[in-house]
Amino acid sequence: MKKEKVIVGLSGGVDSSVAALLLQEQGYEVEALFMRNWDSMANNDVLGNDQQIDATCPQELDYLDAQQVAAKLGIKLHRVDFIKEYWDHVFQYFIEEYQKGRTPNPDILCNKYIKFDKFLNYALTELKADKIAMGHYAGVQFNAQTKQFEMIRALDQNKDQTYFLAQLSQAQLSKVLFPLQSLKKAEIRKIAADHNLVTANKKDSTGICFIGEREFTKFLQNYIPNQPGEIVDIHTNQVVGHHIGVMYYTIGQRKGLNLGGMAEPYYVANKDIDKKIIYVAKARDESFLLSNKAIVNEINWTLDLTQYVDDLHDFWCTAKFRYRQADSPVHLIKLKDGSYQVSYAQPVKAVTEGQQAVFYLGNICLGGGIIDKVSKEQLQ
Repeated sequence: MKKEKVIVGLSGGVDSSVAALLLQEQGYEVEALFMRNWDSMANNDVLGNDQQIDATCPQELDYLDAQQVAAKLGIKLHRVDFIKEYWDHVFQYFIEEYQKGRTPNPDILCNKYIKFDKFLNYALTELKADKIAMGHYAGVQFNAQTKQFEMIRALDQNKDQTYFLAQLSQAQLSKVLFPLQSLKKAEIRKIAADHNLVTANKKDSTGICFIGEREFTKFLQNYIPNQPGEIVDIHTNQVVGHHIGVMYYTIGQRKGLNLGGMAEPYYVANKDIDKKIIYVAKARDESFLLSNKAIVNEINWTLDLTQYVDDLHDFWCTAKFRYRQADSPVHLIKLKDGSYQVSYAQPVKAVTEGQQAVFYLGNICLGGGIIDKVSKEQLQ
């Protein structure tokens, strides 16, 4: 039988390196594809970018590492640019949401539009792959009873990335392998070290998806002009400081408020984008961060939900409202416009408009949508 051909997204990090190695050991025909999705020069990425002074940008260093890994494993490495696609489908939305005072998650958009769309299509059509693989901490299993591909959480709960993958479809899941599902980070690094991979001890990438680490407020100023305004104490209604733009701050943020000389620290409790006001509360009073209900729209279900709940219009499951947050039991009621009212069994801290709510039944990720409105009805 002909081996299944798998194209691994090789990023130059340890996770994707070990994913490629494991698939090779499992008998697949493995090739790799490195994506370049951001061009600092073309995209005016100047403010907040300390890497401008480096002779070689981090993306190129990652590519060099990917080349070394591919050479060590004896697999072919391809390279493709999705710079325009990233700008059109991810970054523009990212900026538009910040301009509205909301807090989008670019990693989720990267997965939906780039890694599991543009990358997947390129691998299937141009490289004639049967499947693709990524170094995400997640898993896919086929349920013969429901005839559905189920996305399941990683064994390493601290690293589980299903939160970022909740926008995937059945068609995408049917073509994806996640070799790291049952491994912990320490095991992955040991495997890489045992096989003398150059990425074995490489630091994990952080920052904005495919862009990297930036001084965030300055970075946003490349694309959103300053709109100065007042910082107001939400209890006293007194002006306690000034800011350069409401959209640069997120609910719950404590750092970067520049409220020197205060007896105790403050955090962002609310924002008024029209009046250009940031409302702050003292850190010991977290009541403004709590909510018990949200409206979630644009929900993508990763599978046919009718196979998993009795009533699509009214059911219980669990939800995460941010990455690495503990699951909360929630009650979903479908509204006439197709969005869902999500009520939490217990108040949850820092549920933020523009972020994603992701729903689970046990270890199965059902899907996720955008948090459109947050409510504190009858909160004591």
